[in-house]
Amino acid sequence: MTQFSPLQDRFGRRIDYLRLSVTDRCDMRCSYCMPQGFSDYEEPEDWLTFDEIERVVASFARMGTSRFRITGGEPLLRRDLSGLAVRLSSLEGVTDMSLSTNGTQLARHAAALKKSGITRLNVSLDSLCAERLHSITRRDALAQILDGLLVAKACGFEPIKINMVVMAGVNEDEIETMAEYCFRHGFVLRLIETMPMGETGRNSGYVDLQPIRLRLQARFGLVDGLVRGGGPARYLVSPDGAGSIGFITPMSQHFCETCNRVRLSVDGTLYLCLGQENQFALRPLLRDGISDDELDAAIRSAIELKPERHEFREQPGKLIRVMSMTGG
Repeated sequence: MTQFSPLQDRFGRRIDYLRLSVTDRCDMRCSYCMPQGFSDYEEPEDWLTFDEIERVVASFARMGTSRFRITGGEPLLRRDLSGLAVRLSSLEGVTDMSLSTNGTQLARHAAALKKSGITRLNVSLDSLCAERLHSITRRDALAQILDGLLVAKACGFEPIKINMVVMAGVNEDEIETMAEYCFRHGFVLRLIETMPMGETGRNSGYVDLQPIRLRLQARFGLVDGLVRGGGPARYLVSPDGAGSIGFITPMSQHFCETCNRVRLSVDGTLYLCLGQENQFALRPLLRDGISDDELDAAIRSAIELKPERHEFREQPGKLIRVMSMTGG
């Protein structure tokens, strides 16, 4: 088999992180992610099969991509997800396998996921107030999520990161409370700026995290630090290492020049940038019987389409595609 050099785009960025959506279904309807009444789901026959997913991940791994994150939709709605994780984590070259989830199904699946080779979790939690979380997600699920977090902690996942999308007039007053909760339980809090992806994203109440970063740094005595992971967050940590807060700032301080990731949607489309429409369809090639060498070459061609940066600031209305259709 032809040996390729590690994946690198035309701007010199090494692509060592693939976010892999296994379903576009979700049991929540978060206001910033999915429009009210959304029903534009892919048909299950158009989803990549586990065999097809394994082929794509193996191809990326052959070319030096070592970090993989399973996402959705809500990935725990995909039947036998832990079985898929076993297959993927066993592939040569895969050194880091993580999962993003909304936590509603986590208590039931945490033990099997831990045995499958997944070591790290990101759990979406935008409020610790049950009524407020229901308003954001359109589901009464706070108790389930908190229970799932404690079960996952007991199973030994490390780190467990709490993703909180900060929205003006919605939950920005809860940031300190969420930080204290995470510090108490040993979770890593990550604050995320909203992005103008579709009408839902543009109407979600953008908050600049830079002033909040300074406020939290002073409040908790935090210093610059690092937390294990492959994503774009910049971290503050407590001097004793007991607490960590990450900031994902695609708007106020974008990280395009160091972007190391692409996304694979459930229908086999590679999205090369969240803020652009650049994409490459792998499913037709997989179902036409493409060889492994040809698949590697196709992925390399796709990476050449990765743009230099998003244009959320310059053209906030440009992107019609919503987050739920792209993959987490």
